Amino acid sequence: MSNTLTTLTEDVTLAVWARAIGPSELQAMLSAASRPGIISFALGLPAPELFPRDALLRAAASVLADDMRSLQYGPPSSLLKRQIVGLMEQRGVACHERQVFLTAGAQQGMNLLARLLLEPGGEVLVEEMIYPGFQQVIEPYRPNLLTVRTDSATGMGISAVESILGRGLRPAFIYAMSCGHNPLSVSLSLWKRKRLAELAREYRIPIIEDDAYGFLYYAESSVPPIKAFDDQWVYYVGSFSKTLAPGMRTGWIVAPEALISKLSIVKEASDIDTTTFSQRTIAAFLEMEDFNAHLAALRLEYRKRRDTMLHSLRDNFPPEAQWKVPGTGVFIWVELPGEVNAAALLKSAIEEERVAFIPGGAFSVNRNHQGASCLRLNFSNSSPDLIEEGIKRLSRAISRL
Repeated sequence: MSNTLTTLTEDVTLAVWARAIGPSELQAMLSAASRPGIISFALGLPAPELFPRDALLRAAASVLADDMRSLQYGPPSSLLKRQIVGLMEQRGVACHERQVFLTAGAQQGMNLLARLLLEPGGEVLVEEMIYPGFQQVIEPYRPNLLTVRTDSATGMGISAVESILGRGLRPAFIYAMSCGHNPLSVSLSLWKRKRLAELAREYRIPIIEDDAYGFLYYAESSVPPIKAFDDQWVYYVGSFSKTLAPGMRTGWIVAPEALISKLSIVKEASDIDTTTFSQRTIAAFLEMEDFNAHLAALRLEYRKRRDTMLHSLRDNFPPEAQWKVPGTGVFIWVELPGEVNAAALLKSAIEEERVAFIPGGAFSVNRNHQGASCLRLNFSNSSPDLIEEGIKRLSRAISRL
C-alpha cells in the first residue's frame, strides 16, 4: 500500500507553490510539545482550564433545544453579528451589523481577505517578523514582500511604510498586528495607529488588521485598534479563539458593507457556511453569561502567568538576555546573546530538558538569520508552577550551549 501511495504522489503534478511547501515549524512543534512530560512554551494556546465549559454547555443545550436550524446549513447568526457590534464598541470601533462578516476563526478571515485582494505575484507590505500562519495564507500567491522593520517599543516602522508608498509602490494590502504582535509581543503606539490609517486613506491601500489578542490587555484600559481611525480602508479581523475556546472556530471581519457580498461568495466556496452551531452557541453564551466578567478573569490570570514568567526569566536567564514586558497578548520575545543558536537550543531543550519553545527564525519572512538567537515564549497555557520549572529547565539548556 505504501509503495502505491508513493507512486501516486510522484505521478501527481502539484501547483508550483505546493511543490515547495512543507509543514510549518508551528505544526511540527504541536506534535513535539504534546509528548508526555514536555513543558511547552511553544504555541499560542489558551489555558484549557479557563475555558467556560459549564457556561458553553448551558448555551449549547439551549441552542439544541430551541433552534432546529443550529445543525443545518444556514445563514450566519444575525444575533451574533449584533453582539459583535457591541464588542467592537468596547474596543472603540463604531460599526453596524451589515459590516460584520462571520468566519471560522481569524485564520479564515485573513485567508478570505487575501483571496479577494491579492493577485498571483502581487505585492504585500509586511513586517520582517510575522505570524507564520499569515505567511501560509499568502504563500500560494508567491507574492513580492515589501518588508519593514519593527521597533521593539512602538511597533511597525511607519517611516519605512511612508518611504515605500512614497516611491510609488502600491501593495495589495498592508498586514498589521496592532496589539500583542506575534511573535514580538509589542503593540503599536497610538500615534502609529492613527498614522497608518491616514496612509491607508491617502494611498488607497487596504490594511488587514489582525487583532486576535486585542481583548487580552493587562493595563486598566486598551488602546483602540487601527480600525477605530478609518472605516473604509482598514479590514479588522477578530476571533473568539483566545477568549472563549479555539475549538469553537468562530471569528469575524469588520469591513465596508460593499465588500461583504464578495466575502460571502468566497466563503461559500470554502466551507458552505458550516459553523452555524458554533455561531449560535456563542451567541447564546453572550446572551446568557457575563462575557466581560469572563474577560476580566482571563486578564487577571494571564497577567499573573506573564509576571511569573518575567520573574523567572530575571532570576534564571543570563544577564545578557533581553526582553520587554508585553502589555497585550500571550507571548514574551527573548533576545539571547548572538552566539546562541535558538534552533540548536530547541533540540537540546526538548531532548535533554523536556521543555519547548519556538525559535525566532521561524517568523522571519526573508528566511535570513534574523531572530536566530531569539525565542518566542508563551505564558498563557502553563500554570505558574510549570512556568517556573520550565524556565529553569530552559536556563540549564542555555548554560550548556
